[in-house]
Amino acid sequence: MTAVIQGDGAIRRESLYGSSIENTYAGVLSFMRRNYTRDLNGVDVAISGIPLDLATTFRSGARQGPAAVRAASVQLAELKPFPWGFDPFDDLAVIDYGDCWFDGHNPLTIKPSIIEHARTILASDAKMLTFGGDHYVTYPLLIAHAEKYGKPLSLLHFDAHCDTWADDNPDSLNHGTMFYKAVKDGLIDPKTSAQVGIRTWNDDFMGINMLFAPWVHEHGVEAAVGRIKQVIGDNPVYLTFDIDCLDPAFAPGTGTPVPGGLTTAQALAIVRGLGDLNIVGADVVEVAPSYDQSEVTALAAAHIACDILCLLRNRKLAGKL
Repeated sequence: MTAVIQGDGAIRRESLYGSSIENTYAGVLSFMRRNYTRDLNGVDVAISGIPLDLATTFRSGARQGPAAVRAASVQLAELKPFPWGFDPFDDLAVIDYGDCWFDGHNPLTIKPSIIEHARTILASDAKMLTFGGDHYVTYPLLIAHAEKYGKPLSLLHFDAHCDTWADDNPDSLNHGTMFYKAVKDGLIDPKTSAQVGIRTWNDDFMGINMLFAPWVHEHGVEAAVGRIKQVIGDNPVYLTFDIDCLDPAFAPGTGTPVPGGLTTAQALAIVRGLGDLNIVGADVVEVAPSYDQSEVTALAAAHIACDILCLLRNRKLAGKL
């Protein structure tokens, strides 16, 4: 029988599976106490952070997001996640790979650094769950994922902003133009992609299927899930969740808050309904803890990430990971 680890499982656990007994207020703060390691052998999902906020157009601070999401995950590691009722780590081999290193004083090297970080992980056949950082990080992640899984991918994008404003400079760092570039580069197929919770205007949404925030409020979670599945189908899909998809009442700790957004309950219910999707990669971005209140934003981000892991666990048991 395997001995139960009491404390600091992130650095003491030898197996990729199982959980440890931890004091929630102490210990090594990997995400949900997963092993801190760069050994990718046998790994199903590698969690990593990209602490970048040089691409922001308003308030900076998302560079501290990965650390905040890890810290907010301690209670999630204590009990079986709700409403799933299982420990995902009994079946899903998940590690915390640490953070992507880049030279923040040499901006033109940042994009290739993130691409190489992702390529290293994806070459092992592990899936990626990434914490931003600002939303620009999704663009180099999409480049690496399209190389791995073939392009174009479908995109499922939760946000207040469509991030498809025109930008034809390949070297610019801008967290509002990534999906304009992704469409132009052929990384994503707009016809089989959806954006959820949007409540800012663009004269050209580039053919992506829009589930505006008022539409979600009017039609509800079940209709939103049904529409997402109808649009994406069985296509390989990259899921990106900008925490400012949530209304500032539920996620004040973000760089570009917009009133009128989804509630945490709506967002969690939608994510939990996505089990049929072929998710090949995911990220949760734009947590900026310096503007947060009682960790409410980081807590929402941690719960969304945990639910994504539970979706992947179920797909593994179904032989579809």
